Amino acid sequence: MSHEHEFRKILSARRVELAERVRRIDTQLNHREEPPPADFADQASEQENLEVLRALESEGRSELAMVEAALARLGTGEYGRCQHCGAGIAPARLSALPWTDSCITCAR
Repeated sequence: MSHEHEFRKILSARRVELAERVRRIDTQLNHREEPPPADFADQASEQENLEVLRALESEGRSELAMVEAALARLGTGEYGRCQHCGAGIAPARLSALPWTDSCITCAR
């Protein structure tokens, strides 16, 4: 099995996982049926929970976009090349962050 095929498999699985996570969070955020709590402390706690969910949704969408971009680079033959300087990305870096688009030098 080629490295490209392995990375495509890893990225595709991550895309499915992230899309499902974002969908579940979106459902929690947008389909709330409970009335807001009457107690101020409960309202504050509920607001904190909503902020955490929004942050998790944003992070999930951001990572999902990076994964989709990496899959697109696989399709065009640009995968494994730094999008900033054009150098090859170290295999160890790709193994750790398969969706990365930059070499370690440019990432710093």
